[in-house]
Amino acid sequence: MEAEVKPTAERIIPAKQHVYLDGPKSRGYELYFAWRVFKQFITGFRILHFAGPCITVFGSARFKEDSPYYAAAREFGKRIAGLGFTTMTGGGPGIMEAANRGAFEAGGESVGCNIILPFEQKENPYLTKSVTFEHFFVRKTILVKYSYAFIIMPGGFGTLDEFFETLTLVQTKTITGFPIVLYGKQFHKELMEYMEYLAIQGTINREDLSLVLLTDSIDEAITHITNYVTTNYKVKPRKRIWWLFEKR
Repeated sequence: MEAEVKPTAERIIPAKQHVYLDGPKSRGYELYFAWRVFKQFITGFRILHFAGPCITVFGSARFKEDSPYYAAAREFGKRIAGLGFTTMTGGGPGIMEAANRGAFEAGGESVGCNIILPFEQKENPYLTKSVTFEHFFVRKTILVKYSYAFIIMPGGFGTLDEFFETLTLVQTKTITGFPIVLYGKQFHKELMEYMEYLAIQGTINREDLSLVLLTDSIDEAITHITNYVTTNYKVKPRKRIWWLFEKR
């Protein structure tokens, strides 16, 4: 199946301004900054209000189509669509593209939350709905807000940031204890060993380790997610009231 759907993308701001080291700004500037952030949140809420329920897939933008991790993420997208969930990613290439592609090719909903970067990040062509943000903290809020589960594929600093922020939110009960799947035992071996070391040192509770399922099996991951969601939640469709002109 070819990607024929043109994404509904909205670039919120044309360029970043690197001004944080220039000292205090005027109150007017800070108010304008707060307004821009607020506008990004509202834009995300408006475009994605009817996107859920979602399962978010995190992973590196750098894996190519011949990578086994790309193939696995593509299969995850297909399986997520089969569950009736929307696949949500960061909207870029690599793992993100693969998961969106799997969902798109299976006829499922495929959502991307892109970020403005000077390199590497560009929208993949397998999105049925997307929005582009300026700030990572806004983007991460949206990636978490609509999801019932999180699949973390191999990745770099950004993926680990997303993994640990989501894990912290679940650990502190800031968000409900949704399932977190860490895919790739060999890739994440040292990471899990370090988390075990944290438990030994007492900086986390040992039971916190059970918040993460480490696996090489797509079947095990999907079963884990399905069991949790069906046991704990009844997913209800949202009433379609377009009071903020949300995207249909």
